[in-house]
Amino acid sequence: TLQWETLGRQFVEYEQMAPFLIPEEQQRRLLDFLPFFLKAWEQSAGVIVFPNIQLLASEVSKLLTKEIKRNLNGKPAEEARLALEQLLQQKGEAEDSRLLLKSVYLLSQTDLRTVCNIIGSGLPAALMQCLYLFFTFPLKKTSDDGKTSEDDTQTQEMLVKIMLNMYREEQGVEELLAADKLQSLIIATASLWDQCSHSWKVPTGRVLRTISKAQTKTSIVYLQAVDCIKIAVQNLFKLADTIPACDVCEAASILLCFVKDSYPISSALLTEFENNDGYQLLLKILLRCEGLQQNKGDPYLDEILDMLTCLTTCGKTELKVSGNIVHPQLPHFDFERARSSGMTVKNLQAFQVLQSIFQKSNDQHLCGRILEAIGTIWAWDTVNFFLLEWTLQPINQFTDIIHFKPHSVQVQFFRLVKSIVLDLSYVPHEILKKVQCLIKENIVPFCTLTALQCLLSMTKKDLLFSDIFRDSGLLGLLLALLRKQAKILRKSAGTHLPGLEEGTEKELNAAMLKMVAALTVGSVRNTVVLKDYGMVPYIKIFLDDECYRSATLSILEQLSVINYEEYMSIIIGALCSSTQGELHLKLDLLKSLLRILESPKSHSAFRTCSGFNGLLSLLSDMEGALRDPPSGLWATVGQNSILELVFYTLQGITAALHLDPVNSNFFQRNGLFEKMAEDLGSLGCFWAQGEWQIPLSLEKTRTFGEFLDAAFCSSEPFPIWLKNCIWILNFLDHMVKGTLHLESYFKERKPETGEASRDDQEGPQAQEEHPVAFQRPGNKLPASAHRLWRNPEEKWEMGDCAIVHPGAVCVMVRLLPKLYKEGHSQLSQEIQCAVVDHIQSLVKSEKSRQVMCGSGLLRTIITSCQDAFRNESHPLHLRLTRVFEKLASQAIEPDVLR
Repeated sequence: TLQWETLGRQFVEYEQMAPFLIPEEQQRRLLDFLPFFLKAWEQSAGVIVFPNIQLLASEVSKLLTKEIKRNLNGKPAEEARLALEQLLQQKGEAEDSRLLLKSVYLLSQTDLRTVCNIIGSGLPAALMQCLYLFFTFPLKKTSDDGKTSEDDTQTQEMLVKIMLNMYREEQGVEELLAADKLQSLIIATASLWDQCSHSWKVPTGRVLRTISKAQTKTSIVYLQAVDCIKIAVQNLFKLADTIPACDVCEAASILLCFVKDSYPISSALLTEFENNDGYQLLLKILLRCEGLQQNKGDPYLDEILDMLTCLTTCGKTELKVSGNIVHPQLPHFDFERARSSGMTVKNLQAFQVLQSIFQKSNDQHLCGRILEAIGTIWAWDTVNFFLLEWTLQPINQFTDIIHFKPHSVQVQFFRLVKSIVLDLSYVPHEILKKVQCLIKENIVPFCTLTALQCLLSMTKKDLLFSDIFRDSGLLGLLLALLRKQAKILRKSAGTHLPGLEEGTEKELNAAMLKMVAALTVGSVRNTVVLKDYGMVPYIKIFLDDECYRSATLSILEQLSVINYEEYMSIIIGALCSSTQGELHLKLDLLKSLLRILESPKSHSAFRTCSGFNGLLSLLSDMEGALRDPPSGLWATVGQNSILELVFYTLQGITAALHLDPVNSNFFQRNGLFEKMAEDLGSLGCFWAQGEWQIPLSLEKTRTFGEFLDAAFCSSEPFPIWLKNCIWILNFLDHMVKGTLHLESYFKERKPETGEASRDDQEGPQAQEEHPVAFQRPGNKLPASAHRLWRNPEEKWEMGDCAIVHPGAVCVMVRLLPKLYKEGHSQLSQEIQCAVVDHIQSLVKSEKSRQVMCGSGLLRTIITSCQDAFRNESHPLHLRLTRVFEKLASQAIEPDVLR
């Protein structure tokens, strides 16, 4: 602070003495003062505490302006350029000029009033003249090694910074008009870009862009009066043919800045640009940019495209169009509400340049940027889509040529088309017709695929599109194409034809199936069309390929709405005809079946189409599948997957029996519970001989719930066969209660992701999402996976565990003697006791007793007990028969009592 106070007093003394000094002495005293000023500035970290700073800025700027003019006056351009170079050098006689330059540089970075004092010194015009010379007349040699020296770079940075600080103010622009070099510099950039000083290209562009943003009415009139834009456009036309595209882009972007930035003040420069074929110039330049490398021309190319996009809103009058809205439209679409007074398109000439570039170029970057520009224009104002599409029809016309464009451009284009529906809530019928023609012609499969995916997104938005695409003939077209592909698949069954069904073609088939599925969801009329076309036999063919299966099943599920019997016949038939190794197919078919069985109306069709026998045949085909160790084909499948198939099979049976007395009676009357017990007993985890052993004196007994907890949550080692038995008994327990079809134990597969094997899917994520997701044999399931059983007994002692399907109790009884394994006698008999106790607990509730007594199955269960135990003195036999004989005594079943 003391240093600044001292400097302040010294400058006051200078002010007081200046009027009495000759100019040379006055100048000398000021130059002697500046080193102290600069030193104080450096020592105070750029903080200036100087009350007379505006006067100092004015004095220093005037002196610098005087020195520049003295070195330029009366000299030819090249000689003046050299004189400037010497003037601003740091050493020798030029040291004073360098001191002045640095002082002005620092002062121009302070406050606006100080900058205004600098502007008022005449420096803006003087520095513009310097910039013109630096840009236009490059030095023949910069240094010994041909590179710009560090001092020259610092000088350039200071000059440019001073100009930027002055020219960003309107006063600075007005002042530089005193010289005639502004229009000369603009014209020079448009004509001498290939001959100018390379090191001054970027700085000149920065300065001119700054001036452009600060244009005033006076500066615009000035530029118009000297035909600046006209001459620059003419020169760029010549330049565009002779220099690289990236260079001409850089030069053209400077000119376009003045045109765009001046428009809010006056349309004069834009009019002059348009009247002199400015748009044709831009089209010529931009088309030359095809294939430009990312690091060469893109920044200035993108700048031109951005400015051209802005020019589309520059016009004197609003466009008036009255489009004919084609119906039907989405319910919430309202064109009157779409009208706005925002940034609407008023300049179709500018937009035509963008449109022409897309039509004439196949360059990925150019075309992509044009589509981005169109998206930006739509985002400015919703009405812009209608203004453009009802006049120039860009999207409509682009659809005709989109298949010629690079793949990334096709994706971007159809994303834009999709946004018309999803974002604007408008149905562009004419565009959709052309997209449909594109699909029909299928010139480029990738383009067809992308177009189809676009229409699929629309179809999922609203059911209206189901009607639109049916009436337009798209549904019929897709069905015809799928029929053709199905015939090819059927013909090639069991053989591999090179190139068949690979890559994009396969994706296209999958997309067509998804589209048909989307068109039939919720549309009985479309489903009837599919059936009337005779497509059901052909749709079935796609079930075999996992890539197509999800969409195919969706189509067949829609078919069930109009004909449950046909759906059941197809699914049950496919299940029965599937091979042992087609595990994923069986699982997908069972999951589809479960979705349809949610409707009680489907139960009768399931029964009449031999659904129960079909599902039980799946269990029969799995004989020995859970044997330890596994053998044959089952060794490659994984026991978790086998258990999953057992689970979904039993789920299907339970769902078909749920609240359906007719199906329950059918299942019971035909002895299917007994068959189920036989099939489950042959899976390989149960003991094949099934004979009761001499009972041991058990040291400890555990409940069934405790066994579940111990088998999967504790560190106690449990043999794999027992774990599998416990899971199957767990499934049967839920079946007894009629809740198995509501359980979800397995993580859903994503069939199109190409996973290696089902077992590999089971991991932490699966366990977290599905509390009882299976582990590989031998791995302990973490405690977090068993939130299902909060307390070992809580699950089994709840009051809502009434018996719904007594026949499943019969199955559990028949499996009791098979819960045995040689070498595990004590563990085997312990689990047998736990199951007997659990069966006893199931019939405790009054509701369960009523169900059991009215079921007509008591005789069967008692017979099952006798068949299972053989030894009537066995303790478990006595316990079970005592329970069921007591129930029989309460029931009106004379045969049982006898």
